[in-house]
Amino acid sequence: MGLIISIVVGILAGYIAEKVMKSNGGLWTNLFVGLVGGLLGGWVASGLGLNYIGDGFLDRLVVSTCGAILLLAIWRAIRGTKPA
Repeated sequence: MGLIISIVVGILAGYIAEKVMKSNGGLWTNLFVGLVGGLLGGWVASGLGLNYIGDGFLDRLVVSTCGAILLLAIWRAIRGTKPA
C-alpha cells in the first residue's frame, strides 16, 4: 500500500509543482518530478531540523510538492530556460 500512496503523492506533487512553476509535462514527468521532489524535500526538511513533519498523506504531499518546486527551479537554473 505504501508504494501506491507514494505514486499517488508523486503524481499530485508533480502536477501541483508543474502548475506553480508554469511548466509543461505529462503524467510520467509529473510522477518523476514528484517522487524525486519527495526525496529532495525530505532531505531539505531534515536538514532544516523539521523532524516533526508527520507521515500522513497531507504531510507527504506538502513536502513532496515543495521538493518538486525546488527541483524544477534548480532544473531551470541549470538549463537557463524560462517558464512556458
